[in-house]
Formats: sequence, C-alpha cells, structure tokens
Amino acid sequence: MSDPTDELLLDGLRVIDAASFLAGPGAATVLADYGADVIKIEPFAGDGYRALSKPWRTDYNWQLTSRNKRSLALDLSREEGQAIMRRLLADADVLVLNFFDDQLERYGLNAEAVRGLNPRLIYARITAFGSTGPEARKRGFDSTGWWARTGLMDLVRDRGGPPVMGAPGFGDHSTALSLFGAIMLGLYRRERTGEGCEVETSLLANGLWANGMQIQGAVAGFDLGALRQEKGLLNPLTSVYRTSDDRYLLFAIINAAREWPQLCRALGREAWQTEYPDIRTLMKAREHLRGEIAGIVAGWTLAEARSVLDTAEITYSVVQNLEDVLMDPQARAAGFIVETGSEDPDYQLTVANPVTLAGEARRSHGPAPDVGEHSRGILGEAGYSESEIDALIERGVVAQADAD
Repeated sequence: MSDPTDELLLDGLRVIDAASFLAGPGAATVLADYGADVIKIEPFAGDGYRALSKPWRTDYNWQLTSRNKRSLALDLSREEGQAIMRRLLADADVLVLNFFDDQLERYGLNAEAVRGLNPRLIYARITAFGSTGPEARKRGFDSTGWWARTGLMDLVRDRGGPPVMGAPGFGDHSTALSLFGAIMLGLYRRERTGEGCEVETSLLANGLWANGMQIQGAVAGFDLGALRQEKGLLNPLTSVYRTSDDRYLLFAIINAAREWPQLCRALGREAWQTEYPDIRTLMKAREHLRGEIAGIVAGWTLAEARSVLDTAEITYSVVQNLEDVLMDPQARAAGFIVETGSEDPDYQLTVANPVTLAGEARRSHGPAPDVGEHSRGILGEAGYSESEIDALIERGVVAQADAD
C-alpha cells in the first residue's frame, strides 16, 4: 500500500467510468488502485450494482468495486447532462462503458462521436456477447455469458446430476482484468502513436478463454464433458476427500511418477507401489483406490491430514470456506487479503487487485463514494461556476449527496 505522499504510476490519468455493475467498473478499480482519478458516472438512483447487497447491513459489493473513485450523479438522458459528459471527456484519458448501441447513439457516446471530441481517448467497451453478431444486443450477466454459455457450468456437474450454479462475480472479475489489460495496451499504443483507440472485451470471450483447454480438446475430438457424464472420470489422485471433522481436501497429484510413492508412504500403504507400479494399473483400479484413500482420510482430522500430507510433500489443498479465506496466512502475508484502515467495522479487510508491478505502490483501499458525493467538486474542476452548478442541481441535471 502507498503512503499519501507516494507518487503512483497512474497519477494524472483521468478515467470516466460510465459502466454499470461489475466487469467494466472492476477494470476502473484496478486503474484507481494504481493512482488514476476515476470519476464514476451514475444515475440519480445510483448504479444498479449498489442494490445487490441491499438486504445486508452494508453495501459490501460497492465497497470492493468502487473504492478510490469519485461519484458524479448525472442524468444522461438530458442534453445538458450529455454536454457535461462531453466536457469531461474532452480532458479524459479513458472512457469505460457497457451500453448497448442504441444507448450509445441516444447519449452521444458512440465511438466516432467521442473520439471526435478527444482523439487521444482510450474508448473501452465491455459487452456480454460481443459487439457484432446476432446476439450483440442480448443482455447478459456473468452467470449467463461467462458461466453457462461457455461450457464451464456443464463441466463441473456430477455424473448424471444437474448443472451447478456458480457464485456471483466469477466471470465479472476475470473479465474486468481482461479489460484492464486491454486499456493498458491501448495506453501503450497511444504512447507510441499519440492516438487513442477503441478496446473491447466481453463476458463470452473471457469465459471461452477460461475454458480454453476443454474447448481446444473438443476441437481435437476429446470431449471432457461427455466423457465425465459417460464414465464419471474418478481419478483417485485428483479427487476430493472428506476428513473426520467434516472438512474437505482436494488432491492435485499430476506428476504421479513422483508423488504416487510419496502418497503410498503417507497413507501407510507402501505395498501399493508394487501392486500399482504405473499410472495404467493405478487407473484400472481407480474406483477401488479412491474408496481406500477416502477411508484413510476419513480417519484423520483436518489438522492431522495437513500434517501428514505436508510432511510427505503431497500436492493438495484444503477446500476453504470464506472464513478460512479471510484468515488465510498466505493470502494475508502476500498482500492478497489486506487491511483497509477503515473505521467501518464492515470494511476492515478487502481483496487487493491481483496485479503487482515491482517497485510501484498502490493506493490504500479508501472508501467507495455515495451517489453524487463528488458532483460539485468534479463540475468545479471542469470549469463550472458555483452558480452554474446550483442551477444544474436545481434543474435535475446533476445530483449532489448531502455530504461532500
């Protein structure tokens, strides 16, 4: 984390975050972490993403994805609101948005119009299914565009069982990083050419990339999903085992030649090395061996299992719950789960963005803004006088939170 006096890599970079929900704004969050001035454009009711955690006492989604941003509440359906947006874009470096084509036209935010205002701008767009093709206008979320549509959801279901619903945000967060990379590539191109450009990604593209190994296998005639449904693919070396205290371990023994003897010794079954001397004989007895290993692990507590497997240098992981993750000593030591320094009891910790650049500091994880919290300040920086700002607020073009 940075000291307030540290110069951050992206200091001076102005980002207009006009996207909603998570994938696009998540890319802007990473930019903000490295020093960019990110202005969040919201309707008066706030980004719809704010509503997802409303049943809970605090808006934890918003804290994560809008930290270190400033909020301007703006009515883009009004010509005056669009004029404000044009003034902001004239001095911006990056615009992030996820509007449909008809919305872009209606708000005057299509790429041609915006680049005409500012030829150096990086125009960063995110979609559900891509900007061309028969479903370019189709609405989607990470559950549909990233998880279900790409084969990922089908691949993780048990043999004969229904597809498994993923948790919210899986695809959005990976897609956010993809858009962040595209923006940085656009900025690098601008450094070389002096010109801005358009960059884009989608939930579908990122889900396909995440599932790329299995999709490429299907191209070659190896359909892992069909094979799992037909045979179950019970591999004792890459299975989940339950301990006596109802915790779970995932074995990930890929180099069987090296780790199978180690596992046999750890399990107290040295004779298996002779009975099953190679992967072929081992896999022929996979159902029997999986049951045997399950029986042994079931006699251990989690602490006992970890001690045995760590000593034997077996590749495995505890299947952690969320409380485990928050207290994970490795995640804490490596700076992946970090303290915020906030006085808010519901925002003591947060998840750091996963991009690290040696020698470059990141911002401390400051609070996420209220709707329109910084409207006055942002408009003042854009050259509006106090009387003009008052008039815009009175006419309902801009909204300002009670506390600035």
